[in-house]
Amino acid sequence: MTFLEKFKRPKIALPALGVVVVLIGALLALFLHSGSPRQVTKQSDPTPAQPSTTIPNPNCPLTGAPAGTPQVPQRPALAVKVDNYPAARPQSGLNSADIVFEEPVEGGITRLVAVYQCQQPSLVGPVRSAREPDVAIIDLLSKPIFVHVGGIPPIEAMVKNTNSYDEDLFYDGSLVINPPGRQAPYDSYISPKQVWSKYSYDTTPPNPLFSYSTTSSNGTPISRAYIPFSPTNDNTWVWNPFASLWDLSIGNTVASDNNGTQISTNNVLILTVQTFQGPWVENSLGAHEVEVNATSGGPMQLLRNGVDIQGNWSRPQYSDPISLTDSAGNAISLSPGRTWIELVPSQVTPSITQANTTMQP
Repeated sequence: MTFLEKFKRPKIALPALGVVVVLIGALLALFLHSGSPRQVTKQSDPTPAQPSTTIPNPNCPLTGAPAGTPQVPQRPALAVKVDNYPAARPQSGLNSADIVFEEPVEGGITRLVAVYQCQQPSLVGPVRSAREPDVAIIDLLSKPIFVHVGGIPPIEAMVKNTNSYDEDLFYDGSLVINPPGRQAPYDSYISPKQVWSKYSYDTTPPNPLFSYSTTSSNGTPISRAYIPFSPTNDNTWVWNPFASLWDLSIGNTVASDNNGTQISTNNVLILTVQTFQGPWVENSLGAHEVEVNATSGGPMQLLRNGVDIQGNWSRPQYSDPISLTDSAGNAISLSPGRTWIELVPSQVTPSITQANTTMQP
C-alpha cells in the first residue's frame, strides 16, 4: 500500500449518507423545539358585556309615570283655576295636566284646578276666579304656584294664607295672554313656561299625592260612569280599551281640548264630599259660596284600567295627603298616568254601567 492510499478517505454508500442526513435533521428539529417555548397565537377573550349605564327616566311625582327626561323638571307644581262653564269650552291645556280637580261651585256648575309639573303646554285657560275648595287643593301640592283671576275678598284672604305662590292675574296682568276669538270673561290665558320663568328660583318638585302601580286591586269591570253635577255639567266617562283611557263627554257632547283632542285620563277618582252653603255671596245673582269639607272623608271610587274599585278616602287635616283604602282597609294605588279627581257632593249619586265582558285590571 502506497503512502497516498494509506490516507485516502473511504467511500460512503449513498443510501447510508441519506440516513445520516435525515438523522441529523431530526436531531436539529428536536433541539430547536426543546430549546425554546412553543409559540401559540392566543385568541383574544371576548370583551365581557358591560353593564348598561343608561339610567331609567325617573317618575313624575304627580303621575307616577316616567318623566321622559333624565330628571324630573326642577320646578314647583303649577295650579291653574280654569273655567268649566259651557261658554268657556273648549279649554286649553287640560290633556297635558298631571292632575285635574273638578269642584262644585255656585249654581250647580263646576270649575277646575288643572295642575302641571312634568308637562308644559303652550297655553292654559280660560283662567277664572278662586273659590273656597281651592284652599284644600293648594295645601296638597307642596307650595305650588296658584294662578287665578281675583276672587271675593274672603276667598282672596284665605288663598293668601295658604302655602303657595299667589299669582293673582287681577293685580298683575303681565302674564295674561288674550288669544284671538275669545271674549271676556273667557279670554284670560297663561303660558306655563312664562309663569315658571317668573318663579325660576324655586327648583323643588312637589311631593307625590298618591301611590301608583301597574297592577291594581280587584274591581268591577265597567264601561262608563255618569256624574250628574248639574244639567250644564253632567259628566260621562267612557272606558276606551283601545287607548286604555277614560274619555270624557259632557251632556251629549264630546269634551275636547282646544286642539280638538277628546279629553281623557288614566284615572278617574270620585271622592264623595260633604258640601254646605257658605256665608258669602259669590255673584250678582245672590248665589252663595259653596264650601267643601275637605277633611270629612267618605266613600270613593277609583276608575282605572276599565274597572271600578270602591273604598273610602280620608284626610284628617289639610297638611295630610289623601288616603285611599278598599273595603278591607288595604291601600289603593292609581294607574301611572294622568288623573281627574271629581269632588262630588254627597247629594249627587254617580251611576255606573257594568261592562258586558270581563276586562282585566
